[in-house]
This record gives sequence, C-alpha cells and structure tokens, in this order.
Amino acid sequence: MSQKRRWRDRALRLAMYCCAGLTVLLLLLLIGYILYRGLHYLTWELLTTQTSYLKGTIGILPNLLNTLYIIFTAMAAALPLGVGAAVYLTEYAGSRRIVRLIEFAAETLTGLPSILFGLVGMLVFTQLFGWKQGVLAGGLTLTVMILPTVIRTTQESLKSVPQSYREGALALGSGKWHMIRTVVLPGAMDGIVTGCILAVGRIVGESAALLFTAGFGLQFNDFLTALQSSSATLTVALYVYASERGETGVAFAIAVILLALTFLLNLAANFAGRKLKRKG
Repeated sequence: MSQKRRWRDRALRLAMYCCAGLTVLLLLLLIGYILYRGLHYLTWELLTTQTSYLKGTIGILPNLLNTLYIIFTAMAAALPLGVGAAVYLTEYAGSRRIVRLIEFAAETLTGLPSILFGLVGMLVFTQLFGWKQGVLAGGLTLTVMILPTVIRTTQESLKSVPQSYREGALALGSGKWHMIRTVVLPGAMDGIVTGCILAVGRIVGESAALLFTAGFGLQFNDFLTALQSSSATLTVALYVYASERGETGVAFAIAVILLALTFLLNLAANFAGRKLKRKG
C-alpha cells in the first residue's frame, strides 16, 4: 500500500511539474514572439514623435502622454475614495451587515467585464453629463473599475497593523482620527502603495472601457485639452494600428512597451508586498 502511495505521489508531483513547465513555456513563447515582432519597430522616432499624414510619420508620444494623463486622473479620484472607504470599513463601521454589503458590492464590481464599465461610462459621462470623449470621462470610468482593488488591499493593510499600536496611541490621549492618521495609515502605507501599483497596472492594460469614453484620438494634446478631447492610450492605439490601419509592426512595438511596463509594475508590487510581509 505504501509503495502504491509513493508511486501516486510521484505521478502527481510529475504532473504538477509538467503543468508548471508548460505554463512557463507558453509565457516565454508569448514574450519571445512579441519581442521578435516588436523590437525591430521600436525606434526613438516612434517614441518621440506623433503620427502625421503630411510628413508620413508614425509616433506614439501622444499615446504615452495620454496613458500618463489617464493614470493621474484615475488615481487622483480612486486613491482618496478607496482609502477613505477602507478606513471606514476597518476603523469606523459598527454594523457588520453594512460592511458585508459594501464588500459584496466591491467584489461584484471586480467581476464585471470591462466593456460594461465602458458602456456605463459612455451613458453617464458623455451622454448624461454631456462631456466629450477624453481623459476625464475615461479616467473616471477607470476609477470605478479600480476602486475594489484599492479598497481591498488597503483593508488588508490596515488589518495587518497590530492592535496594540492603536491601544497605545489611544492610551496616550490621542483621538481616534489622530491615531488613524499618525499611527495606522503610516503603518499600512506599504500595502496601500501595493494596491496603487496593481491599480495602475490595470489602467495601463485597459482598452475596452476606454474605447467608448476616452476615444481614438492620436493627436498631441496638453493635459487640460486632453480632458475634453478624444485621446487614445497605448492599448487603444495598439488596437487602432493593428485592426484599422494594418500597422502590425507598430502594434507589436506598443506591445513591447506595455510588456515592459507590466513587468516593472509587477516587480514593484512584489517588492512592496515582500516589504509589507517582513514588516508584519
């Protein structure tokens, strides 16, 4: 019987190794293919110019800037809302029913397809409010998408702060808000940063919701103009160049940039997570 169990354990271990190896192989093949197709077209001119029909040039500088505009707008709205909601749920909410209701709503938002956020954002911001397609409508749409991520990561970070820190601050005469502001939030800062990095990663990789709210514009705009002007991010520009203009080389070059950004964001999130784990 023990011999059969050992053979079964070995077979299961071998199966797990094969699954893990296949997953890594598929990832390496995907990354390698993107690099093979995109590095040849990734030039300094592509990164520092804009597309011009008169000059016959193709550049993605406006799309890089639009991506930064979207990140700034979405995070400027999502960070205070998400952190504030997490502080309320963790430190102030007395009714467990309300906490469960809010957490259920946040988890439901996490599971919705991004295209639905785009449709709702178009109906609310561009039709109901009368705004034009641009960074403002796109950024606020993404704010709703990333709120659950910011809330959940902040909640877990606040819970990781030892209760003795709170009790010690209150025992020294600190008020509750002063205790949260000076003791709890600084202690949870690593987790909050991790949540922000994960949220930025979703913003960078999002395209479906922005097609209806931020638009397809490839022209260069400053931040204030881009708020109410059609402004394509890197992912939207990839879709435009690949499907509508047939510039697959440019699309793969953009994919290389997105791949590098995703790698850097994941690296930063892992570093912040390890730092939080050591601190805890």
